[in-house]
Amino acid sequence: MTTAQILSKAREQKRTVLTEIEAKQILSEAGINCTTTVLATSKEMAVSISEEMGYPVVLKVSSVDITHKSDSGGVKVNLADKKAVEKAYDEIITSCRAYAPGAKIEGVAVQGMAKVGTEIIMGMILDASFGPVVMFGLGGVLVEILNDVSFRIVPIEKADAEDMTSEIQGKKLLQGYRGQDPADVPYLQDMLVKLSEFVNETPGIEEIDMNPVFAYKDGAVVVDARIILSA
Repeated sequence: MTTAQILSKAREQKRTVLTEIEAKQILSEAGINCTTTVLATSKEMAVSISEEMGYPVVLKVSSVDITHKSDSGGVKVNLADKKAVEKAYDEIITSCRAYAPGAKIEGVAVQGMAKVGTEIIMGMILDASFGPVVMFGLGGVLVEILNDVSFRIVPIEKADAEDMTSEIQGKKLLQGYRGQDPADVPYLQDMLVKLSEFVNETPGIEEIDMNPVFAYKDGAVVVDARIILSA
């Protein structure tokens, strides 16, 4: 589905939260590299998709009503074979139904297990005073504790993206730290510009959250993504 079709479908269903699969489809169309993620509506389908992708894989609950997938027991990683996928599928569905009894669960999203890189957060928020604002910083589970992020008003140019990546306190992590590969900073800057262009051309978006983005010495990939539409 195209971005226009996904947004139209969500609005027809009176949804403001997109599924992770929908969010990644939209971001991919905008030129932002995301992990391939496919919806499985049964355990057998999850196995078939996993075998086509190649192990190991990650399974995540697909539900617009469950935003904290890890808290709900809705994420299983590094699944190496058919039995692991079958077990993980059952555990995710059971755990999430107990966590949120009223939630609508579409199924389970299957994606390849991405190689770990430097964890980055990118995104966008709709500020009441300034309008759309893009964000860049260190990501992962500690993002709220570190609070090491930079903001710019949309639209941004390459020079703005360069400033954003250089002004965070943890910028040394992007240069390589204690044997870790340096991040491909120009690639990250290009992602920020593409995100800005997409947001500038697509009204009606309240928030975009890409966390984590795994940054490598060559390129980067969005591992998890969320998009919230304006009510």
